[in-house]
Amino acid sequence: MDSAGLRLAYRGLFDEVDGGEFGLPPRGELSAEQIMAHLVANDELMIQATEALLAGSTFAYYDLDDMHRPQLDALVAEQGGLRGLTALLHGTSERLCALVEQLGLEAETPVATCLREGFDLDVDEPLPWSRTLDLHTRVHLPKHQAQLRLLRV
Repeated sequence: MDSAGLRLAYRGLFDEVDGGEFGLPPRGELSAEQIMAHLVANDELMIQATEALLAGSTFAYYDLDDMHRPQLDALVAEQGGLRGLTALLHGTSERLCALVEQLGLEAETPVATCLREGFDLDVDEPLPWSRTLDLHTRVHLPKHQAQLRLLRV
C-alpha cells in the first residue's frame, strides 16, 4: 500500500505546527498541545492495529474513543509540551507510514473501528483497514491541521 498521501497529510500538519505560536483555544476546545497529544495517541493505536494485521491477525480493532483530556494532559506533561509532542509525532507518523507501506492484501482486512471527531467524522463499524487509513489521511489529519490554524496568534 502506498503511503505518499499519508506522508503528505502529515507534512501539512507539521508545516502548520512549525508556522508560529498558538493561542488559547475557545472554551471546550483542545489546545495545540492537546491536539498533538491526541495525534500521537492516535498514531500509537493505528500502529498497533497495523502490526496486528501484518502479523496475520484476522481480527483487529481501532478505538480512538477511549482517549480523554486527562490522558492527553498527562501526555503533554510527559513530553514537555508542544516541542516534545511534535518530535514524538514525527517518530510515530514515520513508523505508521513505514508499516502502511508493508501492507499488501492485509490492508483490506476488516478492522473494528471506532472514530468520533465531532459531527463530521463518526464511525463505529468494521471497515477495511485501507478505508480507515484513508479517513485518517483525508479527513482526520486535515481537520486537526485546520484546528491548529485557527489557534494561530
